[in-house]
Amino acid sequence: MPLINRAAAEFIGTFWLVLGGLGSAVLAAAFPDVGIGLLGVSLAFGLTVLTMAYAIGHISGCHLNPAVSVGLLVGGRFNAVDLLPYVVAQVLGGIVAAMTLYFIASGNADFSLSDGLASNGYGEHSPGNYTLASGFLTEVVMTFMFLLVILGATDKRAPAGFAPIAIGLCLTLIHLISIPVTNTSVNPARSTGPALLVGDWATAQLWMFWVAPLIGAALAGVVYRWLGKEDAA
Repeated sequence: MPLINRAAAEFIGTFWLVLGGLGSAVLAAAFPDVGIGLLGVSLAFGLTVLTMAYAIGHISGCHLNPAVSVGLLVGGRFNAVDLLPYVVAQVLGGIVAAMTLYFIASGNADFSLSDGLASNGYGEHSPGNYTLASGFLTEVVMTFMFLLVILGATDKRAPAGFAPIAIGLCLTLIHLISIPVTNTSVNPARSTGPALLVGDWATAQLWMFWVAPLIGAALAGVVYRWLGKEDAA
């Protein structure tokens, strides 16, 4: 598959992940009387990955996340030459999705960008006022586990056809655990889109939502290469 097609698929897939996930948080989470809440937002993120994995997994691998691309690279499942085009496509998809959501949300007179557009944060910008240290460890561990599930579920020895379900449910679980801590990133592209629109504290804290997920993903790549290696004998 040509790189331009794969990058385009990553752009579209990441756009859907960010629009679906953030859209559920901004537009539907606290909607009067019938808000979907934390459970609904968590499920929305999982569903975006699940649906896109079946839609574009055979085209690009459906990374939708710079941390996933890095984790797969370290785990020996991805070509280093393709890393930069994938990351650029993913980040652009996240930015365009955030802009689209901003345009939609602005149609409501009560909407304010100062509410954060579901940006990730720590300290006073953490939903539960968790510290930088708590947020950093959470993002490392959650991304580590996410990549471990991805690497295991997509292993050629794993049952065929079920990887998207395992990966989507894993992302749902991750959000159920960590939304109160950081609003859940585990994905630098998801964090970058809204942060660039909100600016101020969101861009000041954005570094953590690149560094921590990339560390967690790289660690998972190393661990799975050891954990899943086949006996040469």
